[in-house]
Amino acid sequence: MKAGWTTKPLDEACTFINGLWKGEKAPLKMVGVIRNTNFTKDGTLDDSDIAFIEVEAKKFEKRKLSPGDIILEKSGGGPKQPVGRVVLFDKSEGDYSFSNFTAAIRVKSASEVDSRFLQKFLHWTYLSGVTEGMQSNSTGIRNLDGDRYKAIQISYPGIEEQRRIVTLLDEAFVDIATAKANAEKNLQNAEALFQSQLTTLFNRRTKNVTHTTLGQATGGIFTGPFGSLLHKQDYIENGIPLVNPAHISQNGIEPDYRKTVSGETAKRLANYIMRTGDIVIGRRGEMGRCALVTDAEDGWLCGTGSFFIKPSSRCDAGYLVHLLRSDQCKQQLENIAGGAVMPNLSNTDLSNFALELPPVEDQKQIVAEIEEAKESVERLKSIYRQKLTALDDLKKSLLHQAFSGQLTQ
Repeated sequence: MKAGWTTKPLDEACTFINGLWKGEKAPLKMVGVIRNTNFTKDGTLDDSDIAFIEVEAKKFEKRKLSPGDIILEKSGGGPKQPVGRVVLFDKSEGDYSFSNFTAAIRVKSASEVDSRFLQKFLHWTYLSGVTEGMQSNSTGIRNLDGDRYKAIQISYPGIEEQRRIVTLLDEAFVDIATAKANAEKNLQNAEALFQSQLTTLFNRRTKNVTHTTLGQATGGIFTGPFGSLLHKQDYIENGIPLVNPAHISQNGIEPDYRKTVSGETAKRLANYIMRTGDIVIGRRGEMGRCALVTDAEDGWLCGTGSFFIKPSSRCDAGYLVHLLRSDQCKQQLENIAGGAVMPNLSNTDLSNFALELPPVEDQKQIVAEIEEAKESVERLKSIYRQKLTALDDLKKSLLHQAFSGQLTQ
């Protein structure tokens, strides 16, 4: 840190306040409660869906948020999102508090530490991976070690210099946010372009189009084994994978080797084993989620949440995968899927799914054109992803410069 800056543990400069949740003892008061869902990845507060609930009036008195309070996520997170995010509360009107999965950090002396400066410092601390090393797991939830967090050493210059740094960062972050929004929009446009090209190719009229169904055009549609065929003791680690909808992505099949079956179990369920050339498709969740089984995946077990489609000489498997993944088909599949809570395809509905198939040679030609278009679009998307990464790196670099005393006008 720069010479002349003050350095002290976080809890010497701030007060920590635990959150609250629904009240049990009257009198109750209706207030807005900030939750983990209101934290954005950019370190800002998303107030579009703040929950308004009744809390105990007595507890709320000590937990009412004031402008300048920093809200810390102390429980939650996930595999790709460590716990420890922070946002600045800047509302001057209304009654607001914060949930028991969070805590409020309140600066003791506003003339010594600017809360906007501190929030950006703590956000930089989070982005630098410091809080990732302070978290522990408990029943799937990540919890922040409060004592270690309070011991974080914060360094800061005089109050006027803090405000100057905040102004410079805010101006830069506005430009970065605009550039990121444009890059993300370009990513969406690239995907929309690909879907438009798919629609054009699939709607292109060729001679001798056959009107058929998915069941008639393929070698049959089969379900995975139902629960009664698989028991808790059948599951092992690093065995033969099961393929359920969660394991099917746009890039193919991505299995989870933590929950697999043994070779002996797979032999008993031989009728449910997928072979090269089969197509696996989820029967619930996102309709149209499917992938081609390749040589590397030969012998994997179809999960209970999936169907697998056998190939035939009447339909090119690559053509069928692209067709089922297209927005056009996904919408049609959603329309026929039953289930009030989660859409669910039946074997009958999928078998009766109407298709217009050109001759196989034309199908293969369309697949070749699709792959060419996909390659071109992926190059575009790669450029935009690299730009997003570069913008994130620029933000981290600016924060590093700010809190090491290197940020000059």
